[in-house]
Amino acid sequence: MACHLSSTCLVFSILLLLLLSFSSLPCQAQLSSNFYDDTCPNALSTIRSAIRKAVSRERRMAASLIRLHFHDCFVQGCDGSILLDDTPSMTGEKFARNNNQSVRGFQVIDDAKAQVESICPGIVSCADIVAVAARDASVAVGGPTWTVNLGRRDSLTASKTLADSNLPRFTDSLQQLTDSFASKGLTQRDMVALSGSHTVGQAHCATFRDRINSNTSDIDPTFASNLRVGLPCPADGSGDTNLAPLDLVTPNTFDNSFFRNLRDRKGLLQSDQILFSGGATDSIVNEYVNNALTFSSDFAAAMLAMSSTTFFHFYDNTCPNALSTIKSAIDAAVSSEQRMAASLIRLHFHDCFVQGCDGSILLEDTASFTGERTARNNDQSVRGFEVIDDAKAQVESICPGIVSCADILAVAARDASVAVGGPSWTVNLGRRDSTTASRSLADSDLPAFSDSLDRLISLFGNKGLNERDMVALSGAHTIGQARCLTFRGRIYNNASDIDPDFASTRQSQCPTDESGDGNLAPLDLVTPNTFDNNYYSNLIARRGLLQSDQVLFSGGSTDSIVNEYSTDSSSFNSDFASAMVKMGNIDPSPVLKERFAGFALLSTNFSTNHSNSVVGVFFIYVFTIHSAIIVAQNY
Repeated sequence: MACHLSSTCLVFSILLLLLLSFSSLPCQAQLSSNFYDDTCPNALSTIRSAIRKAVSRERRMAASLIRLHFHDCFVQGCDGSILLDDTPSMTGEKFARNNNQSVRGFQVIDDAKAQVESICPGIVSCADIVAVAARDASVAVGGPTWTVNLGRRDSLTASKTLADSNLPRFTDSLQQLTDSFASKGLTQRDMVALSGSHTVGQAHCATFRDRINSNTSDIDPTFASNLRVGLPCPADGSGDTNLAPLDLVTPNTFDNSFFRNLRDRKGLLQSDQILFSGGATDSIVNEYVNNALTFSSDFAAAMLAMSSTTFFHFYDNTCPNALSTIKSAIDAAVSSEQRMAASLIRLHFHDCFVQGCDGSILLEDTASFTGERTARNNDQSVRGFEVIDDAKAQVESICPGIVSCADILAVAARDASVAVGGPSWTVNLGRRDSTTASRSLADSDLPAFSDSLDRLISLFGNKGLNERDMVALSGAHTIGQARCLTFRGRIYNNASDIDPDFASTRQSQCPTDESGDGNLAPLDLVTPNTFDNNYYSNLIARRGLLQSDQVLFSGGSTDSIVNEYSTDSSSFNSDFASAMVKMGNIDPSPVLKERFAGFALLSTNFSTNHSNSVVGVFFIYVFTIHSAIIVAQNY
């Protein structure tokens, strides 16, 4: 097959592996949606054409390709390892318990790879093709689309043992499923959304025989009887491979019928029905039943989060104590000043919103550019630079030149949240540091304290974040302080959207003249230094300090989300963590993308004659890495 061990993908992977052995720079794993724009501009359209043709021939193939990507990502990251055939030295994933005679679509990936190779030999990884194929398969059957970040490396190895231990099973309990997804940095909401892919596809009798013969209260008797008789799926053990659609109503259309089936006790698999069984995920199932758009949006977001699982352990070998060192620095800083937690979360937010999470906000002005620090919504406002400097210095002392400032900033935001009682999340790593910054971009891209709801929705939407993400991220204002300048207009306007007593209290700290511009007030008067959901209760009580906060509860489309978070702190924490992961994946500016292009082009020639492999790779390394060294010296 085109993507197993004798393929171009293997040669490409070997080159990358050897290159990495020469280099400890943290710039090699950055994903970008436009990764192949220069080196293979027609790659995505070629893959899309192959997938459309395959799904047109067999609608079931859409589900198979989505599942193939899922089963790839859940074992050792989205690295194409599921494609690898067994070798004398390796037993791969294809024959793992939950893959054997089950995962399929390999020939479709082979065909797509062959077509891409015909136009761009040695450029596009098999892992990226699997990721793009899942997105295109969803679209082909009426499902959502999403931006696929690209630049994955193909694995050289696979593990049946890892697949057996990491892949969810059709008999898993809700807690087992929750733990399994959490181990990949995915929330319960992600889990329920991703399970919704069972709105298409089929299952073997062996996976649901026990359920339809159980006579338990969690299955509709008529539904069970029809499956026992009509398939057939007899209790005697015969018919193991007989197939039944996961969704009897619209088996070949990606919609939200799956969730309605669960509510009606017509989930085919036990691991599906458990999502609606009186537990913590019932409310999410109900929400998706009633709102197909929310399901589609959350599914796309969860697919994006899942496809980033390759990079949780980016520094495990090159700087194994990096994360603990950063955490220690952040804990010390927040212990010295509780407000610093909010400042570090905000610093990461303001970094990501301008030209991606690239550390550009840290750069001081130079003769050639005016940076972001003095932008309208940053000047005399963003802070915490000295904490990042201290964390960087400590990391440099143990691993010089390895960990990027952009990654430190992202990890610091997570650790700051935890330090004040907020949620944790898995931070994807491998960002590269920017060498430039732009005040004009910061002025245009950052939300302002006076923005309307429509303006906020537009700004967040431009970054691939939906309304739910926006409301969740705004909840960071449960901690921190604001300057009088940012809320003076609100507390003196006598409008109906502010509680008069609240306004009067705040006026004592913020005079009408400009003399008090820098005076500070807590964003949350009740629990100003604790990360909780009190922020949303404040909005409902018309006690949001900033106008851009109060508009989230002003009779508009986000009112229901505010209400939900005010009564369900677990939902808020989960969504906040998920939104921080999404925000942390915002595409950076492709400052160093040409380095990858040069390597990919050279690797094509090298793959045809690789007898002098070490010499060839060293040449490629020298050719492609010189510009990155300059960046590393400017951390």
